[in-house]
Amino acid sequence: MALLRAPCGSMPTITAPPTNVSSIACSSFNVQVSVPVLRKRLLISAMSPTLTSLSLPGDGEAKFGLFSTVNSSFSLKGKQVANGNFLVSASSEAFVTTDVKSSEQEEFAKEWAHKPRRVVLFVEPSPFSYISGYKNRYQNFIRYLRQLGDEVLVVTTHHGVPDEFHGAKVIGSWSFPLPWYKAVPMSLALSPRIYNEVKNFKPDIIHASSPGIMVFGALIIAKLVGVPVVMAYHTHVPMYIPKYTFSWLVKPMWLVIKFLHRAADLTLVMSVALGKELKAAGASTAERIRIWRRGVDSDSFHPRFKSAEMRHRITDGKPDTPTIVHVGRLGVEKNLDFLVKVMERIPETRLVFVGDGPYKSDLEQMFEGKNVHFTGMLTGEELSQAYASGDIFITPSESETLGFVVLEAMASGIPVVCARAGGIPDIVNQNGVTGYLYTPGDVEDCVGKLKALIESPDLRERIGRAGREEVEKYDWLASTRQVRNEEYSAAIWFWRRRKQQLANRFSGWFKQTQPQAS
Repeated sequence: MALLRAPCGSMPTITAPPTNVSSIACSSFNVQVSVPVLRKRLLISAMSPTLTSLSLPGDGEAKFGLFSTVNSSFSLKGKQVANGNFLVSASSEAFVTTDVKSSEQEEFAKEWAHKPRRVVLFVEPSPFSYISGYKNRYQNFIRYLRQLGDEVLVVTTHHGVPDEFHGAKVIGSWSFPLPWYKAVPMSLALSPRIYNEVKNFKPDIIHASSPGIMVFGALIIAKLVGVPVVMAYHTHVPMYIPKYTFSWLVKPMWLVIKFLHRAADLTLVMSVALGKELKAAGASTAERIRIWRRGVDSDSFHPRFKSAEMRHRITDGKPDTPTIVHVGRLGVEKNLDFLVKVMERIPETRLVFVGDGPYKSDLEQMFEGKNVHFTGMLTGEELSQAYASGDIFITPSESETLGFVVLEAMASGIPVVCARAGGIPDIVNQNGVTGYLYTPGDVEDCVGKLKALIESPDLRERIGRAGREEVEKYDWLASTRQVRNEEYSAAIWFWRRRKQQLANRFSGWFKQTQPQAS
C-alpha cells in the first residue's frame, strides 16, 4: 500500500497514484481528492473534515464506512452521492484509502454473497415482545434474511416467543428482569439445550445484540462451535447507568464492553457518533467497526394516514390547537422532563405522548394541569395516524443509537425537532432542511425552532416534505443485504485471518522451542 501525506493547508488537493491500493492522509480539515484510475473499490475515512470533495472517474465503486463530515459531496459516474458513511480514525487526521481490502477479501466477499448462509441471532431482549427501537430492525432483518434464502435460528428471552417467524426457528431462553430496570428481561442463553441447538444448526456465523447478558453466552458458544461472531451495539448503557443506578458503575461497564467487542470479529454500530466513541475507547479497531444502515417502512408510515378522527382524539376536540407529538418508550433515559420547561414557554400548544413505560406516572405528575395528553401504547394504523395527524414531532433524547421514531415521523411527512446528539444527526443530516436539531439542554434553542414551525404552515409543509423524501432512501431489504453480503463476509474474513495469525505465532513459538541440530 502506498501512503502519501499531504502538506497542511486550507484546501489541499491530493492525487492518488493509479494503483489498485493506495492511501492518502492529510492533517488539514479540508480535503479534495482525485483518483485518476480506480480499478476496484474506494474506501474512505475522515475524522471530521468540513468539506470533502471526491471525484471518481471510470467504473469505480464507492464503499463507505463511518462518516463524520459536515458538508460532503461525492461525484461517482456523474451522480452525486451525499452524506456517505466513513471509517473513523482515532487520530485528528483525515484518511482516504483506496482499496483497503485485499484482493483476497474482495473475492471472498463476492463468492459468499451468492451463497445461502446459516445465521444464528442472539437477541436480548426479545424482538417479539419487548417494545423498543430495535424490534422493527430485527423483525425486518429476519424477514429479509429469509427472503434472501438464508436459514436463520433466533435465540432470545422466553416471554412471548413464537415457534417460528417467517420460517426462522425461534428458541426462548429462561430470562430474569434486569434489577434496576425490571421491564427489561435478560438471559445468559448458555444451557446445554441451546448449545446443542446451535451446534446441530451448523451456523456459518453468530450475530449477537450487545451489550447485555446474552452476548456472553453467544460469544462462548461461538468459540466452542468455532464460528465467527458479529456484535451489534444497540444500547449505549454507559449513558443510562447514572440515570438508573450508581455512576461508579460506568467505568466497569466500559471494561465489559471493551472485553466483548475486542473478542468479536466485527462490530456493527447504529451511528457514526457511537462508532467514534467505541473506537476512541479502544473497544475495537477502525477496520472492524461498521455502520448498520437504518431502514423504515415508508408505506406503513405515510402522510396519507392523516386522520381527522385521530386529530380530534389527540387534541381533546380542539383540532386547531398546534400539536406536538412524541412517540417512544417513556423511560427516564429519554430526557422527557426537558419538555416541561419547553411547554412552559409555549403554553398555547398541545403535547401528545404516544407510548408507555416505567416513567409514565412521573410524567403525568410533572405535566398535571398542562395541555398534555397521554395516548398509551398505539400500534398498527393507529400509530401511523398519530404520527401523521400531528403538526410537529419532537424527541429530547440525547442517547438514541437507532432513532427509528425519528425516521417514522419523517416518513409520515411531519417536521421533526430533535436534540443534536447520539445517532440523530445521521438521520437529520441537513439541519433546517430535512428537520431541526437543537443544542442538547438548550431550552431557548429548542423553543425557537418549535415556534418557527408553529407560526409557519408553509415551513412545516416544506420541511415535512423534504424529510419524507430523505427517508425514502432507507430500505430494509438494502440494509439487510449490506449486512449479509458485506459485513458478514468481512467478519468471516477477519475471523480466518485471526486464526491464521494465531497459527503462525504458535508455529513460530514451536520452532523456537525445538533443540538446534549440532
